[in-house]
Amino acid sequence: MEKLQFKTEIIASAQKVYETMLGLKDKSTYEYWTSAFNPTSTYEGSWENGSKIHFVGVDENGKKGGMVSEIKEHQPARFISIRHYGFLDGDTEVTTGEEVEKWAGGHENYSYKEENGITTVTVDMDVIDDYLDYFNNTYPAALAKLKEISER
Repeated sequence: MEKLQFKTEIIASAQKVYETMLGLKDKSTYEYWTSAFNPTSTYEGSWENGSKIHFVGVDENGKKGGMVSEIKEHQPARFISIRHYGFLDGDTEVTTGEEVEKWAGGHENYSYKEENGITTVTVDMDVIDDYLDYFNNTYPAALAKLKEISER
């Protein structure tokens, strides 16, 4: 697995950026910035420490899919660590097998650092080779959408 990092500076408090990114006050803010990955992107579950969460979307055939994950660490408005350990095939959780083993245990971490009214959001993530180009092309667009909605 490769490690990727993406950063953006947002003119808003860390608290506002954090709430917007996770959709804590309004889930549609999460869905807005993650629509860069999939127009139907959403989540099911909780951002609480230790909780299971599904990151889901629907494919072009109307089939639900996504990631089965756990919130490993949650420090409000400072740091979130997500551990991915499976995927969804429709409503079925798949947590074993060759496809899962390629990237199981990979993390996606969000860090928020506020200075003088500007919050730097840093995303650190583990990615398998098959998805390097996808995330290198898509994550900057997603963070641009997060910046746009957070600065409103």
